[in-house]
Amino acid sequence: MSPTRPPVDPPGDDTLDLRVDDLVALLTRGAPPQPPADPTPAPDVPATSAPSGVLFRGGLPHRELLDGDLLDSVASWSPAATPAGSFRLAPVRLERDLPLLVRWMNDPAVSAFWELAGPETVTAEHLRAQLEGDGRSVPCLGLLDGTPMSYFEIYRADLDPLARHYPARPHDTGVHLLIGGVTDRGRGIGTTLLRAVADLILDHRPRCTRVLAEPDLRNTPSVSAFLGGGFRYAAEVDLPDKRAALMIRDRALRHVL
Repeated sequence: MSPTRPPVDPPGDDTLDLRVDDLVALLTRGAPPQPPADPTPAPDVPATSAPSGVLFRGGLPHRELLDGDLLDSVASWSPAATPAGSFRLAPVRLERDLPLLVRWMNDPAVSAFWELAGPETVTAEHLRAQLEGDGRSVPCLGLLDGTPMSYFEIYRADLDPLARHYPARPHDTGVHLLIGGVTDRGRGIGTTLLRAVADLILDHRPRCTRVLAEPDLRNTPSVSAFLGGGFRYAAEVDLPDKRAALMIRDRALRHVL
């Protein structure tokens, strides 16, 4: 089938023969005079941030802000004041922190649940997978008054295999924790730090509505610490390596629990 042809004007139909320049003059007749165009290019207005996460330059979208390290730059998070002292998260540097972390991972109380006991290469491989990954998990030392005494992994739970086992929401953020020093265990420090870290996440990750954790159900002290730190018990989940308690701290309930 050939394409449809446009209709032909019937004979005698009234038509208007008007040149383009005559049409422009007709349309602009009576319009207010326009100022001459300024040949000077507009200045480059500094970028400002909009709540939607889009940078604007001169009133126009400049570029979309992506997640960066997917966790809103953990390294830039401010310290938190806690009853135990000033606490902050310091992203791990392998060459500096590996010996300390290897020692902690080989503590029987830690290795029973982390399963990273052994030579230095075991812990190094675990850390490298995060440090050289896409930023969905950031390993950190927890410093209390400047002293390293705990280890945290802050991770995107919604991008983690964990998301297959619960109804994940965008930007759900997970926490793994171990207390390194024996003298810091059993006296409520874990509870204090978990509350502080959850608050840091909610303060610095405005798109995150929930902080999650999945401690081993057998690890009663850990589950208790999360409950004391403002988390609620949500469900039991069967993960590939453990049966876990899904613990959640909701932004909406952060000042209640």
